[in-house]
Amino acid sequence: MQPIIIVLIILVVLVFIALIKTIQVIPQASAAIVERFGRYTRTLNAGLNIVVPFIDSIRNRIDLREQVVPFPPQPVITQDNLVVNIDTVIYYQVTDARAATYEVASYIQAIEQLTVTTLRNIIGGMDLERTLTSREEINAALRGVLDEATGKWGIRVNRVELKAIEPPTSIQDSMEKQMRADRDKRAAILTAEGIRQSQILTAEGEKQSAILRAEGESKAAALRAEGEAQAVRTVFEAIHAGDPDQKLLSYQYLQMLPKIAEGDANKLWIVPSEIGDALKGLSGAFGNLGGGAPGFNTGGNGGNGGNGGNGGNEGNSGNGGGAGVVNPRGAVVERREEPPVY
Repeated sequence: MQPIIIVLIILVVLVFIALIKTIQVIPQASAAIVERFGRYTRTLNAGLNIVVPFIDSIRNRIDLREQVVPFPPQPVITQDNLVVNIDTVIYYQVTDARAATYEVASYIQAIEQLTVTTLRNIIGGMDLERTLTSREEINAALRGVLDEATGKWGIRVNRVELKAIEPPTSIQDSMEKQMRADRDKRAAILTAEGIRQSQILTAEGEKQSAILRAEGESKAAALRAEGEAQAVRTVFEAIHAGDPDQKLLSYQYLQMLPKIAEGDANKLWIVPSEIGDALKGLSGAFGNLGGGAPGFNTGGNGGNGGNGGNGGNEGNSGNGGGAGVVNPRGAVVERREEPPVY
């Protein structure tokens, strides 16, 4: 009985193993390559699949989802003989599991080497400045070459990105200095423009202030002149309204003579011509005072003085002193200092 039990157990185990090898479950977005006696038979898609146990074998399971592979920095020489290190990232997807298995030994390594060689060819035709500013152009060129070359491998390259472009340290220092100089230049330009604008605004303000000040002074002068004219008109109207007689006017004229003669340096007096009319009424009174008083003549007979002369001539005082000439219709009287006459 025991050998029969052992055989039955062995058979159950073999059946269980055969069932396991017969039923193959493939996850979603995956594929499996089936070989029979070492030769490709078919590709298993996602789901439950039946294979012949101990005859069919699964060669490889491939993920059909989009993959992201970063590559280490690669030294690349630019057109102006500068070495830059470039990091790349490849986004690819397996579209044909059979070609990815049998057309290339390791498609990851093949993509990496193809990326490096293509990148060197592209960067070799650009200078450093263009390399740093033409990432989109480099990405598009890389993607086109890789997509064309990997098509027969059953792989589609969706995107190629340059993660970093690192120039040499000396070039980085020079670039930083240049950038700092450009910033200083822009700052100086902005400062100069600010000062210029400030000066323009200040000049405009001073101009407007001077214009307003001149307008104010002009209006003030006009109002002042108008006020003085009004005052003169008021005085003139008041004088004419009072109707002064000749004696009052003569008295006022005589009162103004001492003010005209003030100061030792006055040699020339400006006397209005109307003073002759004022003196006509007083000439007779001064002629009767005797020889000690000065004589005045208005063009008629000679006034009586110390040496009473003819009409219109000067009169000498009895005790000397200053001599004056009065022209009743003239406007100038000259004052002279003369020694006394004995």
